[in-house]
Amino acid sequence: MTQAVITGTGLYTPPDAIDNAALVASFNTWVDAENARHTEAIEAGEREALAHSSEAFIVKASGIESRYVMNAAGILDPERMRPYLAERDNDAPSIQAEMGQAAAEEALTAAGIEASGIDLIIVACSNLQRPYPAVAVELQALLGAGGYAFDMNVACSSATFAIDMATNAIRAGSLERVLVVSPEICSAHLNFRDRDSHFIFGDACTAVVLEADHLAREREHFTVLGARLTTRFSNAIRNNFGFLDRLADTDPGAVDKLFVQEGRKVFKEVCPMVAELILDHLESQSLTGESVTRLWLHQANRHMNDLIAKRVLGREPSQEEAPVILDRFANTSSAGSIIALHLHRHDLAEGDIGVVCSFGAGYSAGSVILRKGNAC
Repeated sequence: MTQAVITGTGLYTPPDAIDNAALVASFNTWVDAENARHTEAIEAGEREALAHSSEAFIVKASGIESRYVMNAAGILDPERMRPYLAERDNDAPSIQAEMGQAAAEEALTAAGIEASGIDLIIVACSNLQRPYPAVAVELQALLGAGGYAFDMNVACSSATFAIDMATNAIRAGSLERVLVVSPEICSAHLNFRDRDSHFIFGDACTAVVLEADHLAREREHFTVLGARLTTRFSNAIRNNFGFLDRLADTDPGAVDKLFVQEGRKVFKEVCPMVAELILDHLESQSLTGESVTRLWLHQANRHMNDLIAKRVLGREPSQEEAPVILDRFANTSSAGSIIALHLHRHDLAEGDIGVVCSFGAGYSAGSVILRKGNAC
């Protein structure tokens, strides 16, 4: 049977970066202004004073120290506290397509192929900037790719779900080359005035080239041994922004139209679900946690990753076994596990086993088992 192999990955990193110190300073300036504005209500016990954030709190809660964003000035402005991205003319490349083009071109170069040889492009991410035309079709045109293209959204698991779709199509023989692109502008749906989450997200775009194995035998590659997906409905992570909002005469800027989560509940419910998914998936391939050399986990929270890795490996993970990139990228939704793969795969030896795993809103989780292969 034809196997799907990953032959190239790409990463677009936005131009701006914000460290915790700058983010905290902006947030605390806004807090002080809000508390001053409502002094009488606070003193009367009618309103609680807002609490400051701190660098120590952020690192302890998440392990995040910095993040890349598409626009730092708007986020750090206490009067605005959201990115500013100017609307573009319809004839200009959209922001996400432009991000996708940069990541895709790096992945195609790494794979050693031309965009014209691509049969399918899937743009898979947690938020798309418009309903239609598909960003994937626009990206197809920008790259000069062949075949067809479509968008899909499974929140933080979008990339792994797309890799599964690509793998199945290649195994079935209907396609030979697929490009999966994940342009995540997470800063656009983050509430920078929420102390519990204002630090969580960053922006990035990743790209992955998958090919039929007979096309890639002379190149370094990772064979997809299998992918396993699961979903379980939960309101613990939610974003209510949508095209029906204007019909309800509600505030389009309301808090529930941005990212909201019940952090403790997510931690309690998602960690065991993901660890079980990976272990069951490994068992189906006659593998165990001891077989795994590298875990490229979704980069949402350092504590979640440590716990999941410990359950899968049966011991405390080393930095090499479960690399962390969220300290400098923060949570980049579906791009996170692919960034980890992109940056931490070149030292693996032929035959080494690695697992790419995503998890997030839905709940959704995806596990992709890879085996390193060298050029024949």
